[in-house]
Amino acid sequence: MKQLLKTEKNLRTKNNLSQQRSKALKIFDTVIQSLKGVEYDYTKGSINKAVFLLAIPMMLELSLESVFAVVDMFFVSKLGPNAIATVGLTESVVTIVYSISIGLSTGATAIIARRVGEKDLQSAARACAQSLLVALAISVVISLPGIFYAADILELMGASQEVVIEGTIFAQILLGGNLVMILLFLINGIFRGAGNAAMAMKSLWIASLTNIILCPILIHFYGLKGAAIATLVGRTSGVIYQCWHLFNGKSLLKISAEYFRVNFDLIKSIIKISWPATLQFIIASGSWIVLTRLVAETGGTNASAGYQIAFRNMVFFFLPAWGLSNAAATLVGQNLGAKELERAEKSVLLSVKYNIVFMGLVMLTFLIFPEQIIRIFTSDEAVLGYGAHALQIIGAGYIFFGIGMVFTQALNGAGDTKTPTIINLVSFWIFQIPFAYFLAYTLELSSTGAFIAIPAAEVLIAVLSWYYFRKGKWKAVKV
Repeated sequence: MKQLLKTEKNLRTKNNLSQQRSKALKIFDTVIQSLKGVEYDYTKGSINKAVFLLAIPMMLELSLESVFAVVDMFFVSKLGPNAIATVGLTESVVTIVYSISIGLSTGATAIIARRVGEKDLQSAARACAQSLLVALAISVVISLPGIFYAADILELMGASQEVVIEGTIFAQILLGGNLVMILLFLINGIFRGAGNAAMAMKSLWIASLTNIILCPILIHFYGLKGAAIATLVGRTSGVIYQCWHLFNGKSLLKISAEYFRVNFDLIKSIIKISWPATLQFIIASGSWIVLTRLVAETGGTNASAGYQIAFRNMVFFFLPAWGLSNAAATLVGQNLGAKELERAEKSVLLSVKYNIVFMGLVMLTFLIFPEQIIRIFTSDEAVLGYGAHALQIIGAGYIFFGIGMVFTQALNGAGDTKTPTIINLVSFWIFQIPFAYFLAYTLELSSTGAFIAIPAAEVLIAVLSWYYFRKGKWKAVKV
């Protein structure tokens, strides 16, 4: 009898090990498929697998971008507080360009994902071509003032005269070369909408790796200007790679020359979805610009430099979580196109759970090791103190960052870009900015007030976006 029980136990153990190996192999196979960019119908089969196939390359895509943000700040920080402040102030303005890029990308993802879900690939390809025309037109409008009024823009941001002198050329290069930034985001949005997250990952990897390699070299020879040149060259390399794969006839979207004939009806549809998406990110970036200025006003250059270092570290973890949110947007768009409404909702809720786990771990890291993280980038005790303080306070709300990102991107993916715009307007401009000034000046908390206002606004975004998602009106949006 004992021998029989022992045999049964051994069999159960072997079966458990066999099942574990089988699960491990399935996970490994899913990872390989996601990195290869194998064509997959995201409107059928396992939702878990669909989320992973999209989320893994999207998270890796933005992870390397976040690595570059940290590496860039590491080398720039060696040039001193003025250089750090210059990068921070300039990029707070460049964030408006990011907003336009992300807005166009969001619109393209929503439209193309919906058409792909409907199996109408010709209309998806046509939307792609018209989106590129819109991007070219917008770029021209941004470039000219960016080149000729860079110094005035820095002064408007509250930069000292030394920062203006040192940073004008940096701002001119980044603002004047905005086309590659817009195209990099837009074309990646096109690839994501088509379900080819791996191609978007590879193009941003090329851009980021080129940046990482060139950044220390060009900073050594040209100073702060070298950092801007490295960024521009890196993004250009990524766009060249994108265009090669977009137009070589082998991608899911077959784009022909005739699709570039101006189609005002289609452009109107693209703008109708994209402008609220652009506005929602302009609202967010506008609020960040105001808070950046508030930190500089109340804490000086050291507070500004510490805040910029903390912000780069936040971005390091923020972007991968945003990648998971982008996966939710694609799944919502394609499943709505296929009339799989319940599947679309389940995909979002699953993505939220994964983001809560990821951002929860990040939050604990920021709360426990803020000083150790900031010390990697600076030995200046004043800058270190501000940076660690900012990282700890802002990091306390990271779980809410993750929740809000997924729900708002899900609404965007459905084509309901107006609701997240209203949420951002209320949370950032009506709540965050006044609250930050109240804390900074009325309660005399100085730069700490600005730091506290950031996670407070993210809590509000998470609650509002969850509420509007649960109402379900996004399921009826026509794209």
